[in-house]
Amino acid sequence: MKKELSLQLGPVATTAGTEYTRLRPAAIVIAGSALAALCAHIVLPLFFTPVPLTLQPLAVLLLGLLLTPRLAAATLAAYLAEGALGLPVFAPGPLGIFHLLGPTGGYLLAYPAAAAMIAFLWRWAGRGWIGRGFGSALACAAAGNAVILASGALWFAALTHAPVQVALTQSVLPFLPGDALKIAAAAALATGFVRLRRLSA
Repeated sequence: MKKELSLQLGPVATTAGTEYTRLRPAAIVIAGSALAALCAHIVLPLFFTPVPLTLQPLAVLLLGLLLTPRLAAATLAAYLAEGALGLPVFAPGPLGIFHLLGPTGGYLLAYPAAAAMIAFLWRWAGRGWIGRGFGSALACAAAGNAVILASGALWFAALTHAPVQVALTQSVLPFLPGDALKIAAAAALATGFVRLRRLSA
């Protein structure tokens, strides 16, 4: 009787496990895009530039350190798609595709690539002698943040036809101190998560 019961429950348990495996990436994408949206609404406008200070980069850096390259890119691509469709996930301003075409479009469009690059570098560091320590997380997050800033500056310069010096003054330099704090925070959270996983394993 017990054997028959176990045989009956076996396929059911397998099916449930398969469904969980299929749904887990979707749940991560939804949760990650929600985190980016939440951080986008923590904003501080600056009077001298149309680019505001937000916590969005922190979400991108953290997702890059916590997810696989493919899942990190998919999460931020989903976030951009949600914004392009008109959902209020971007920082306050024009809704939909018009936000992506504005002065902050370069930063936003760089998010999937930057997150994927961070994830790739972080996993490469974990396989080698460097290890997944705070220093390597800091370096990976800084590299991804540099991609975001470079893309944002190039987009801003092309959109406003501003000289390089003006573009840097309005789209890069004001954000460096805050970005340094976001990089450190993302690295600390990611390495803390890695330690917790090791302790619970």
